[in-house]
Amino acid sequence: MIRLPHTLYKLTLIALLSLGLMACQSAYYSAMESVGMHKRDILTSRIEGVRDAQVDAKEQFRDALDRFSQELGYNGGELQSVYENLHDAYEDSQQEADNVSRRIDEVEDVAEALFAEWEDELEQYSSASLRRESQSQLRDTRKQYKNMLVTMRSAESKMAPVLKTFNDQVLYLKHNLNARAIGSLKAEFGGLRRDINTLIARMEESIAESDKFIKNLK
Repeated sequence: MIRLPHTLYKLTLIALLSLGLMACQSAYYSAMESVGMHKRDILTSRIEGVRDAQVDAKEQFRDALDRFSQELGYNGGELQSVYENLHDAYEDSQQEADNVSRRIDEVEDVAEALFAEWEDELEQYSSASLRRESQSQLRDTRKQYKNMLVTMRSAESKMAPVLKTFNDQVLYLKHNLNARAIGSLKAEFGGLRRDINTLIARMEESIAESDKFIKNLK
């Protein structure tokens, strides 16, 4: 039995997994096309999925901000319940953020497949004028897609600092269940509010770009 060096083994394993994933994706797209749903349709559906996920995430982060604001207004009572409420708000926000990221990745997968197919099919034209027109449409669509993807990823990147702040506050409160801890968290709240407001603004830009791209794609 041939034993590969550890690094080479890892690279080989990654390559095999990537090939397996591409084969699965190719089979999926072929199956969908057999029932009349082409890559363009799948791309539209997945962009709509990102847009809807961002709407949900935006509302969740806004609700979480309200929850933190309410809980930091603590004026006596059971601090354990304050911690549990903030922990739940953080967990819900993390879940929505993960959903947004996963859906953006899915958009990239089908977009790459669609553009590769479009590029290959340019060679099938016998009409030079139709080929040039299709090539121009491909170039414009790619440019519009890139603009949309940049706004998606920009909004996605704004979730990380908010989640880190949420996590910091929840962890701190977990080990400091006293009124002094609430006072320390209040000092951090202004920065958290600014980060969430920035996040919401970026998400709204991304949602608008998604709607624009979908309209042009159709």
